[in-house]
Amino acid sequence: MTKTNWQKEVKEKWNENATFWNSKSQEMWENGSRQSIIPFLKKYVEPGARILDLGCGDGYGSYKLWTEGYDVTGVDLSEEMIRFCQKRVTDDMKHLHFQQADMLDLPFDDHTFDTLMAINALEWAEVPIDAFNEVTRVVKPGGTLCVGILGPTAAPRVNSYNRLYGKDVIMNTMMPWEFQKLAEENTLKIVDCEKVYKRGVNLKHVGSLPEDLKQSLTFMTLFMLKK
Repeated sequence: MTKTNWQKEVKEKWNENATFWNSKSQEMWENGSRQSIIPFLKKYVEPGARILDLGCGDGYGSYKLWTEGYDVTGVDLSEEMIRFCQKRVTDDMKHLHFQQADMLDLPFDDHTFDTLMAINALEWAEVPIDAFNEVTRVVKPGGTLCVGILGPTAAPRVNSYNRLYGKDVIMNTMMPWEFQKLAEENTLKIVDCEKVYKRGVNLKHVGSLPEDLKQSLTFMTLFMLKK
């Protein structure tokens, strides 16, 4: 698939942001907005499964999956991110690997992985269905996909703001409900979803709200899907 200016600019942005992201990622995975992701995944994916971590960033999430007994391959478009990833790997880590790759043209055969994890990754595709089709291609029939889609309150959505001025942007403001519809229209079954709320949301008030209002308060929605 031909690489577009969009992809080139996404790569440049994350190369520039790699050091900053690396300084924050451990805290996000351990105590912040990403702390519930791996417990959510573990409910549906057995140890030993081969997992592709799409948009792995500096690799901390991949590393955490490896510590849980998974065989993990992390990929990211940014070469700078992959340099940080490689620093995590020691000789005894036989089932943790990283490589630079484009989610629109993954260097893997069909049905290679048992599970895909993609957290705030598909939003960076110019045409999300193209990325969706490519990432599902490499998952085995009957396999699972753990996907995190940013909610309306997520600060990274600022990356799409300049579209209001008719300027080029490199982030697609796909909403969680849109992703759910996309997945269901393309033969994936929604097994479960879990909402990560913006700080300041009082959870005791959320339970009685209808689904669309719950989603409107989210920082991120986690989906577990079955192929």
